[in-house]
Amino acid sequence: MKPINESESKQDRPKRRYHRRSNKAAKPAAEETPAASGEELVSTPKPSRSRKKTLDEAIAAVIGATAVSEPEKPREKKQSGSRKKNNRPAKENAPAEQAAPAAQAEAPAQEAPRKNQKNSRRRGGNNNNTDPNARVRIIPLGGLHEIGKNMTVYECGEDMFIVDCGLAFPDDEMFGVDVVIPDFTFVEKNKDKIRGIVITHGHEDHIGGLAYLLKTVNIPVYATRLTLALIEGKLKEHGLLGRVKLIEKHPGDHIKLGGFDVELIAVNHSIPDACALAISTKAGLIIQTGDFKVDFTPVAGPVIDLARFGQLGQQGVLALLADSTNAERPGATKSERVVGDTFETLFKKAEDRRIIIATFSSNVHRLQQIVDCCVKHGRKLAVSGRSMVNMVERAAEMGYLNIPEGTLVDLDVLSRYPDNKLVIATTGSQGEPMSALTRMAMNDHRKITVTPNDFIILSASPIPGNEESVTRVINALLRQGAEVIYEKTYDLHTSGHAQQDELKLMLALTKPRFFMPVHGEYKHLKKHCDLAAAMGVPRENMVIGEIGRVVELSPEQIALGGTVPSGSVMVDGLGVGDVGSIVLRDRKHLAQDGLIIVVVAMDSATGEVVSGPDIVSRGFVYVREAEDMMSDARRVCLRAVDRCREQEVQDWGSIKNAIKDQLGQFVWGRTKRSPMILPIIQEV
Repeated sequence: MKPINESESKQDRPKRRYHRRSNKAAKPAAEETPAASGEELVSTPKPSRSRKKTLDEAIAAVIGATAVSEPEKPREKKQSGSRKKNNRPAKENAPAEQAAPAAQAEAPAQEAPRKNQKNSRRRGGNNNNTDPNARVRIIPLGGLHEIGKNMTVYECGEDMFIVDCGLAFPDDEMFGVDVVIPDFTFVEKNKDKIRGIVITHGHEDHIGGLAYLLKTVNIPVYATRLTLALIEGKLKEHGLLGRVKLIEKHPGDHIKLGGFDVELIAVNHSIPDACALAISTKAGLIIQTGDFKVDFTPVAGPVIDLARFGQLGQQGVLALLADSTNAERPGATKSERVVGDTFETLFKKAEDRRIIIATFSSNVHRLQQIVDCCVKHGRKLAVSGRSMVNMVERAAEMGYLNIPEGTLVDLDVLSRYPDNKLVIATTGSQGEPMSALTRMAMNDHRKITVTPNDFIILSASPIPGNEESVTRVINALLRQGAEVIYEKTYDLHTSGHAQQDELKLMLALTKPRFFMPVHGEYKHLKKHCDLAAAMGVPRENMVIGEIGRVVELSPEQIALGGTVPSGSVMVDGLGVGDVGSIVLRDRKHLAQDGLIIVVVAMDSATGEVVSGPDIVSRGFVYVREAEDMMSDARRVCLRAVDRCREQEVQDWGSIKNAIKDQLGQFVWGRTKRSPMILPIIQEV
C-alpha cells in the first residue's frame, strides 16, 4: 500500500478507499435482501456477478472471511486513528435517510456489554435490515438427537413454513414397524399459518414423510427438479399426485412465503440438486445448510457455491443451522470421483468374472460412474431392485444419468451374455431383509443366482446399527463361492456429509452471530458446538435444540423456549399412528417370552367349569415336549377358578386376573420366564 504523503490532497489519501469499502459492504444488504426491497422474487435467479465467481475467487473469499473473523490486533492499532479520522466525513456527507437506519442498527450494540459489541461486529452484526424487536421461532419436529426424520418449522408473526419432512427407519425395538415419521399435530393445528414447505434434497430422511403430511395439510411444495421427480413418485403411491401444488425451483431462486424470503444455494451432496437455504426474516438472515459437503471435483453439477456463502457472511448472518453428521471426523470428505477411480481398478481385477455392485439407489453420481466403467470395459449393465430401477429410469429420462444406447439390458436377457460382459447394479448395501442383494445371498432371487464366478462389490459403508445385517449377507455370499470386496483398503464409498474442515469452512464463510447444530445424534451436535467455539462463536451464542422444543431467536439472543406436541409416529402397513408404546411393549414381550392362551368354558349361571382349561403355547415352550408342565398348569388354572367360586367372585374380569396371576407365578417358578398370559372365558 502506498504510504501517506503530507503533500497529497485529502481526496488522494487512504480514507477514500476505506469509505468505498464500507459502502460496498453495506450496499448488498440493501439491494439483495428481498425483505428490504419488498419485491416478490419468487422464481427469479440472482443476476449478481458474484454468483459467477471462479473457484479461485471462491477460495480467495474463504481466505478473506477467515481473516475478517480473526483480525490482527497490531494492525488495528496502526489504522485505528486513520479509520476514525476518515470515517467522519463519510457520515457527514451521507444523506439523512441513510444515517438514520445506521444509528438504529448501532443502538442495540451500544447497550450490550463491550464483549458482545465485539462479537456483534465480527459475527452477524453488520446486517442493517433487522428489527430489534423481531423474533423468529424455530421448531424442530425431527432430526435432532437422531439420524433421519428431518423436519423444521419456522415461525415469525402470523407466517410459518416448513423445511423438509423425512422419515426414519425403525430400530430393533420397533417390532413390525415399517417406517417412523414425525408427529404432525403442531402443523395440523397451525395449518392456516403454513405458507409452504421447502425441500432441500431428495433423500428419504428429508422427503419420506411428506406424503403422510400432505394427506392432512395441503400446502405448496417447493423443490429442485430431481427432488420434485422423487416426490411425485411418492405422491403417486399414496394417490395424491395432481392434488398437491408442486413448484420447481433452482439454485439462486427466491421463494416468498409470507414474511419470509427463502433463497436456494447450491451445495454438494450424495444426490444431485441439493440446496442450502438462506432465510431472510425481520430479525435477520438465517442459513440452514441442509446436508452438504465440499466437493471441488463433482461427477456432475456445480461446485458448492462458496462465494454466495461468503457474500452472505459479509452482509451479516444472524444464525447458522448446519449439518452435524460427520462432526466427529477430522479432515475433509473425499470427492465422489475417488470411488470412480476405485471402480476402474476393480473392473480390471474382476477379469472374466461377472460384476455385481451394491450401492444406494439415490446416489446418481455413483451410478453414472458405474455406467462409465461399463462403457469403457465393454460390459452391459443390468439393474436389480425396485428403487434402483425407478431411480435409473427417472434419472435417465431427466438427463441426470447419461447411459449410451445399448448399454442397459434387462435382467431377463442376462443368459445371452457371457459373465465377462455383464455388470449388475443392485440395492441391498445395508443388508435390508427384502433387498435384491439379500435375496441373492439367500439364493431366493428369481432371476439372479450367485456363483463362484461372481465378483461382488459393496460400495457403501454400513449405517450404524446395520453392521450385523451387512455381515450376515457378506457371509452368505462368501459361502456360495463369490469374491466379495468390502475391505476398507479400497475407497468404495465416500460420505455425502461435511467433515470437520468443511464445517469450519462454513463457519468461517458465514460468520454467524448465533449457532445451532442440526442433523445428528447428541454426540454429533455437541462436537459441532466445540468446532464453532474454536472458530470464535461464543458458547452463550449456541444452543443444542430438542425435538418439540422451541428455539427463540432475536437479533440480541438465542434461547430455548417452550414445547409443542412432537414425537414419533409409527407406520405399520396401512396403519399410521395406530401402533404406539403399549403395542410395541406387547410386541416386545411376545418376542422375548412368548404367549400362553388359557381357554375355559364356564356355566354363566353357576360359574362351574364346563370344559377346560385348554392351554395353547406360542413362542414359550413346545407343548408336546412339556406335557407334564402343561398338566400342572391346567391344575393351577382350575384352582384359581375354584378359589374365585369360594369367594363368590362372579365378575369375569376378576376371574381372568386370578388365572393370570396364579399361572404367571407357577410358570416363573418352573422356568424363570414371564410369557404373556391371555385368559379367555366362554360363557355356556
